[in-house]
Amino acid sequence: MATPESNPPLPPKPEIPNEPNCLDQPKGTKPDVAFETNRNEPNFAPLATSLPVSQRLRAPALNPTPQSRYTGRNPMDPKQDGKPLDRRDFLIGSSLAAGLVFGATPISATKLSSNEVRVALLGAGAQGQVLLDACLQIPNVRFRAVCDIWTEYNQHRVSRLLKDSGHANNAYVDYREMLDKEKGNLDAVLIATPDFWHAEHAIACMNAGLEVYCEKEMSNSLADARRMVETSRQTGRLLQIGHQRRSNPRYLFCYEKLIHEAKLLGRMTAINGQWNRSKRDFATIPERYAIKPEILEKYGFRSMQQFLNWRWYRGLGGGPIVDLGSHQIDIFNWFLDARPKGVTASGGTDYFSKATHEWYDTVMAVYDYATPAGTVRAFYQTLTTNGFGGYFEVFMGDEGTLEISESAGRGKVYRDVANAPDWKSFVKDGLLLEPKEAAQPAPPAGAVLDIRETAPPPSYSLPVEMRKKYHQPHLENFFGAVRGKTKLNCPAEIGYETAVTVLKVNEAVDARARVEFKPEDFEV
Repeated sequence: MATPESNPPLPPKPEIPNEPNCLDQPKGTKPDVAFETNRNEPNFAPLATSLPVSQRLRAPALNPTPQSRYTGRNPMDPKQDGKPLDRRDFLIGSSLAAGLVFGATPISATKLSSNEVRVALLGAGAQGQVLLDACLQIPNVRFRAVCDIWTEYNQHRVSRLLKDSGHANNAYVDYREMLDKEKGNLDAVLIATPDFWHAEHAIACMNAGLEVYCEKEMSNSLADARRMVETSRQTGRLLQIGHQRRSNPRYLFCYEKLIHEAKLLGRMTAINGQWNRSKRDFATIPERYAIKPEILEKYGFRSMQQFLNWRWYRGLGGGPIVDLGSHQIDIFNWFLDARPKGVTASGGTDYFSKATHEWYDTVMAVYDYATPAGTVRAFYQTLTTNGFGGYFEVFMGDEGTLEISESAGRGKVYRDVANAPDWKSFVKDGLLLEPKEAAQPAPPAGAVLDIRETAPPPSYSLPVEMRKKYHQPHLENFFGAVRGKTKLNCPAEIGYETAVTVLKVNEAVDARARVEFKPEDFEV
C-alpha cells in the first residue's frame, strides 16, 4: 500500500516537472536521482536511549557512546573502531588549509557480509530513490523487497535497478502483502511514502518486528505521530525520523564544538532561516502512464493529479512549511536545546489557485524560545514563487554569527569585532579556518566616509566538509543502531517534538493569531 514520496519524470518524455531532492550535491558524487536533470534543491540530537535490536543482528557495541561524529567513520564497518575524534584531530596545518573532507566509496553488493541488514523500500518515488542511492554506498545493506502502487513506473524502475545492482528483490503493491510474504526475510524498512501514510505504514512494520526509518514529516497528524511513538516504545522497535541534518557532520560539529563547547557565538539572541524556491507548475503525465482510478481511490487519492502533487492537498501533506521548513525548524530546536513557547505566522495561497493548491504557497513564522540565557526569537519563511537566496539557517549571538546550510557552498562563522574576544585560539585549535584577507578597493577620489557604515565582519570557514550523499550519514546512523552499535540521532520522540513545532505553524496561519505551546504538548 505504498505511495511515492515524490515522483520523477517518465521516460521517454520528461513531462513531469521535477520534484528535486538535493542542492549542490558535493563534487565527486553521482546525482541522487540519475534521471532527474534539472534538480536545484532538496526535497525533502540529543541522543535517545538505544532500543533492542533484532536477535539475528545483535552484536556487542564497539563502544557505549555514539560513533565518531566528524571522521566519517562508519559504524557498519567492523574494521573501524568507532572512537570519537578529539580536538587534536581538528588541528589544521598549512597542508590542510582546505579543511577536513569526508568521502564515501560505493559498496558493491558482492562485498556484503553475512551479517547484512535485510531491507525493504516502502515508497519508491523520487525520495525513495534518494534513500536507495544513499544506501547503495553503505556496506552490509541488502534490499529484499520494494513496495509501491505505481507499478508502471516507480515500482518497476526501482525493482529493476536493484536487481541490476545485485539485490534480488520481490515487488509489491500492498504493504500488508509484503509484510506477510517477507516475514522472516526482513530486518528493517525504509518508508518514503506521502505523509498521511507514514503512521499506518510505520506502525504495521514495527508490529511486524521490523526496525523503521521513516521520512519526515513524521505524520501530517499529531495524533498519528503520537501513535508512532507509542508503538515504538511498546514493540521495542527502532524508529528513526528522516531529519538528516542531525547526522550531518557539519551540523554536528557546529552544535557540539562551536556552540556548546567553545560558545563561539556568545549568548544566542536570534535565528533566521528560509527556503525559497522558484515557481513550478503542477506535475503531469501522459494518460497512458496513469494509475487506474480504482487503485488511486483505494489508496486515498481522488485523481492522478492529486497523487503526483499530494504535498499541496490538505489531509495528504502539510504544504511547503511542512515539506521544506520542517528540516530547518528542527535545527532551531536542536541548536537551542529548547522547545518554542509560541509561534506567530502569516501566510496564504497568494499566487497559485486555491482550487489546486490547498496549502499556503507563502508562509512567514516567528517563534520565541525561553533559554537559560534569555529569550531567542527565530524567524522562518518559505516561498514557492521565487528562489532567491535558496535555503539556509543563520544563528546570531552577541559575539558571532553562524551561517550554515545543507548546501555545501554555505558554511561561515562571522566574528563580531566590537564584542567578541580574539578568535586566534579557535583557529589554532582547528575549530575555524583563518579568514582570507580580501584586497580592499581604493575609495574613489573625493569620497567621504559615511560613519554610519559598518565594515563587514571577519569571515571564518568551517574545517569540516561532507562529501557523502546528504542522507547517507543519517542512514548509517540508523543501520548502526539496528546493529546495536550506536544510538539514533533522531528517534521517534525527537521527531514528534519537531512535528509539534512545525504543524502548529499552519494552525497559527489559519487562526491568524499567536499559538502558545505548553510543555506537555511535546510529550508522549
